[in-house]
Amino acid sequence: MASATRALSEAGANGGVVKQSPAPGARRISIGSYNIHSCIGLDRKCSPPRIASVLKELDCDIYALQEVDNEPGDDDDSKQLEYLSEAMDMAAVPGMRIVRHSGEYGNALLTRFPVISVHRHDLSFGKWEPRGALDVELDVGGRALRVMATHLGLSRSERRFQWRQLLAAVAASPPDHPTVVLGDMNEWLPSAGTLRDAHKILGKALAPPEFPSFWPFLALTRIWVRPVQAIVSVKVHTTPLAKRASDHLPLRAEIDVGRFVRGEPD
Repeated sequence: MASATRALSEAGANGGVVKQSPAPGARRISIGSYNIHSCIGLDRKCSPPRIASVLKELDCDIYALQEVDNEPGDDDDSKQLEYLSEAMDMAAVPGMRIVRHSGEYGNALLTRFPVISVHRHDLSFGKWEPRGALDVELDVGGRALRVMATHLGLSRSERRFQWRQLLAAVAASPPDHPTVVLGDMNEWLPSAGTLRDAHKILGKALAPPEFPSFWPFLALTRIWVRPVQAIVSVKVHTTPLAKRASDHLPLRAEIDVGRFVRGEPD
């Protein structure tokens, strides 16, 4: 499966390894966003199998993952992206931005759908650690879906810069192009100007609290879908396993792809 991940990384805009998509006309898909905290749970144990079990509970077609530690090696906690890709039988699209002396760390996407194109936006700002966004076009039952996954910074000035870059990238495609923007936005103020700007372009996102996992009261992870009427539900996943596996709980959105076409009947 390491070769599958490399194939997508090297294929760039041409995609690479693909999975079977639903038949044309499939109505609903699910997409999840999960900060896996390097697979380190509240018990301070690193357990990729436990994260894989949470992903299986979520049962999504697409997963945006943050804080994936892809350190090479033969240990059980190494090559987390490859492990999760194989455990879920899904294609992996790496978007890691932080390169450490021992490996890569950052964002990634898992998907069951064929990959049309892959782009990576550099959102790094000043002295802060490198950040980026994955911008992936997927073939969802014959419909093109743009998925932008990111993990924004901790500094307010850093996030303002990153939001401007991210929203400019969103605006580069036509407003009627189906788009999902999701990830750990690190924005805990509901009235923040960055969120207001995003709502103007993408519609208001439902954002149930998911952090910290043992007593969630902050909505750091968000999922926007454009057109907003395609959203069926956005829910936080609160099983006992999810509460232990990471310091964040995962978010799951269900999307009616039939609503991507304005005026298409239910």
